[in-house]
Amino acid sequence: MNQINLNVGGMTCGSCVKHVTKALEAFDDVTDIHVDLQNGKVNLQRSSSKFDDLIHALTEEGYPSSVDIDGSVKTQQKKSGGCCCG
Repeated sequence: MNQINLNVGGMTCGSCVKHVTKALEAFDDVTDIHVDLQNGKVNLQRSSSKFDDLIHALTEEGYPSSVDIDGSVKTQQKKSGGCCCG
């Protein structure tokens, strides 16, 4: 399994966490999803090291994402995300 770390923008509440988790659970080979709302981070396990499809899925849901290569803490973005709480 490969550890994949993502920066995810637009998350503002628990509903956002659920939306992000659900979008990632749609991939059969993704497990152990951990969403850090405060820091805008998602960590997960995947059988492949591919991540571009995960980023695309999250972006399509309204959560602009990128791979987190250096592991630096990113402050939570305040702009509205994929839910109505923005």
